[in-house]
Amino acid sequence: MPDFSQFALYFAAAFLLAITPGPGIFYVAARTLAGGRAEGIASSFGTGLGGMVHVLAGSLGVSAIVLASAELFTALKLIGAVYLVWLGFRTFQAARREAKTMLEGGTPTPAVGARRAFREGVLVEALNPKTAAFFLAFIPQFVNLGAGHVALQFMVLGFISVTLNTLADVVVAFAASRIRESATGRSGAIRRLREASGGAMIALGIGLAIAKRPAL
Repeated sequence: MPDFSQFALYFAAAFLLAITPGPGIFYVAARTLAGGRAEGIASSFGTGLGGMVHVLAGSLGVSAIVLASAELFTALKLIGAVYLVWLGFRTFQAARREAKTMLEGGTPTPAVGARRAFREGVLVEALNPKTAAFFLAFIPQFVNLGAGHVALQFMVLGFISVTLNTLADVVVAFAASRIRESATGRSGAIRRLREASGGAMIALGIGLAIAKRPAL
């Protein structure tokens, strides 16, 4: 493993990257605003597990193979982008449908639930090749080649990064849930929050779709 000073530098860098607003944080915030705290926290752990998929793939060399192929990278990013856009569109439509139902005196549509939010979080992160590119570019700088067990070092350092990202996402989920709770009793505000959440997911999907393959 890296020596203490190198490990401390890695931890500090990974922490700063974890708390820097990015697609993962915005996705969790959007899910929380749309479905509440439970869905936001479930999404956080879902994206965390999806991140570990990339860590495992990177340690085995799979991510490098995908990123080296323009076709595979494009296919993966488009699948992930379409999935995000579909989630956003569904969230937007559900907000409109629920508002109409409430005006007609019906029962609001229930949230998708923590289990489904967790599964969707896994897919959103696992289908994002930009996460694979990040790990392959960031982690190897801190791997101690002289210590051997390079794949194990990659996995340990990746696990630390994913854990920090997940903790940051959970904090964001709690903060976003407070915003949602402040709108309780105001159906119009809730609808606008959910519509904005759907729009944010669609924007994230479009951003992923136009992302360029990183140069290796």
